[in-house]
Amino acid sequence: MTLPTTQRAAQIHTFGDPVTLLTAHPIPQPDTLRPNECLVKIEYAGVCQSDLHARNGDWLQKPTLPRIGGHEGVGTVVAIGAGTVDSIVSVGDRVGLKWLARTCLKCEYCRKGDESSCPARIVHGYTVDGTFTEYAIAWTDYVTPVPESLDGAAATSILCAGLTVYRGLKYINARAGDWVAIPGAGGGLGHMAVQYAANMGLRVLAIDSGDEKRKLCLSLGAEKWIDFKESGENLVKDVIAATDGLGPHAALIAAGSPTPYQQALWYIRPTGTLVAVGLPAAAQFQVPFEFLVGKELKLIGSAIGSRQDAIEALDHAARGKVKCHYSLRNIEDLETIFGEMKRGEITGRVVLKV
Repeated sequence: MTLPTTQRAAQIHTFGDPVTLLTAHPIPQPDTLRPNECLVKIEYAGVCQSDLHARNGDWLQKPTLPRIGGHEGVGTVVAIGAGTVDSIVSVGDRVGLKWLARTCLKCEYCRKGDESSCPARIVHGYTVDGTFTEYAIAWTDYVTPVPESLDGAAATSILCAGLTVYRGLKYINARAGDWVAIPGAGGGLGHMAVQYAANMGLRVLAIDSGDEKRKLCLSLGAEKWIDFKESGENLVKDVIAATDGLGPHAALIAAGSPTPYQQALWYIRPTGTLVAVGLPAAAQFQVPFEFLVGKELKLIGSAIGSRQDAIEALDHAARGKVKCHYSLRNIEDLETIFGEMKRGEITGRVVLKV
């Protein structure tokens, strides 16, 4: 097929500087695709806190520059590389692109479903160009089919935010009726964590700040709400009091600052579980060992999820059990969105219509 030759794309050139909006970036042509590569015409791209960290070079492992950002995308396959064998997708299929662009699918981690730990992993918007563009290269064995019943914009953030919290909640291994506290509950990850947790039969205590986020969390299935700004230094006591006087059985930290991690150690009930999914920049987690051992706490880090986790997370959304609350913006608004994100002004998620 004949494609345009140039496209718009948002590219990181220097860490900490605004992204550059390219207006005539070359589009990969079908005859340049390698076996098992496919070209996806992006319709929607989600904006994640990780995209801001990538732009700023906040983490120890930094993106290779220059790099087109973005790692959540929904679009249509328009070409597949010659020589591709046993592709699970065809031209015309609607698919999703995720943080993990590809893994080896052969190592111990991949075989066990721990694909995010694959030493050969390739990451969209980090080590290969991502979804802040009109056409993106992906891999046929790693894109995720998007259910027909699911709106493309609504599906986009499920591919990272939804997938991440869904996997994290599975790690808790909780029983129906257990309490789970979710700091950052009104944000992009948190508001979906509230829904997944409620669908799993968990009792949700949402922690965030602001009336808009309070209303959202309670409407999505949170049983109780605590405003961390109003609680202040009493937050630990307030959380314990709100969860039967014993504290929650688990906490899923979806916030992007270190304070909620420290607080959770004190309010989780003995034998409880803390699951870390939020990634504060340049932060250390200080854990008193006698406290950790004495309460018999379990600390778990959870990064993204497997291909199967992605299919399950999307299935919840396709069946109407989880809904991403998002605002639709343009790719030209990306730097404005980053500013709002940094100031904590975004409720739910932001999706770009590419």
